[in-house]
Amino acid sequence: MSTSRYRAFVAVAHHGSLSAGARALGLSQPTVSTQIAALEQQSRVELFHRRGYRMSLTQAGTRLLPLAQKLLSLESEVAFFLRDAGELNQGELQIGAVGPFHVIEMVAAYRARHPGMKLSIRMGNSQQVLQDLENYSTDVAVLAGLHDKSGLLAREYACHPIILFAHVDHPFARRASVALQELHGQPLILREQGSTTRSALEAVLAAARVQPVTTLEIGSREAIREAVARGLGLGVICEAEFVPDPRFRPVRIAGDPASTTTYVYCMRERGDSLLVRSFMDALQKRVGDPRI
Repeated sequence: MSTSRYRAFVAVAHHGSLSAGARALGLSQPTVSTQIAALEQQSRVELFHRRGYRMSLTQAGTRLLPLAQKLLSLESEVAFFLRDAGELNQGELQIGAVGPFHVIEMVAAYRARHPGMKLSIRMGNSQQVLQDLENYSTDVAVLAGLHDKSGLLAREYACHPIILFAHVDHPFARRASVALQELHGQPLILREQGSTTRSALEAVLAAARVQPVTTLEIGSREAIREAVARGLGLGVICEAEFVPDPRFRPVRIAGDPASTTTYVYCMRERGDSLLVRSFMDALQKRVGDPRI
């Protein structure tokens, strides 16, 4: 069976309609509709619920999606190998990431080695980024924290301490560092539950029996910066993510008791694939460890 049918299926599943899927593929809507219908007729399985122009996956379609994405990723691997004899002079690498801070330097290192490759970055929270990787929507993923799943391979990239940042008028802003115990009773502005930075800091606070005031949770780094700028509390951030601003001062926690580690992930079964390996190899100079 032609993979074009699976390509049409994946595009419509991602975009939610025939017209949007067709635009993404650069095909006509009737062509995509015919491919979806042929796939359903041949398999005798309904893959989509149709509600007007909107299409959503059935239970069978949901189960098929990661398999179809895996098939298409393997097709790309074969095409890369046959076309470029392993050189990767053209094609696309899809990267998932929770933030731009490390992934951009990774992209720069990769682009230096493979200037002909097209790169795309899909941003999301940790759960979304891992889901994209496991569904073969991305080839590699850049995440803070170690996610122990049997189907994944993880390679350590960098480790950074967690720091505070304070409004210039805050008493802590006049100091280079504060003791962990000094955070007792201090208002902290934290990311949502599930944030790797938040979890790491809360673990060391709990171990030291330090109880800050955490009455404000915000789901974006930019909003936290604005809250700190209005004097609502101390911000908490990975050192690598701190962006200098005249309104703030970075403040270390003495001894750097909390830190986050950035890892590059791939699916275990793709650890030796040409495309994934090319990305990992481009990072060797930064990490100094050839292993995944």
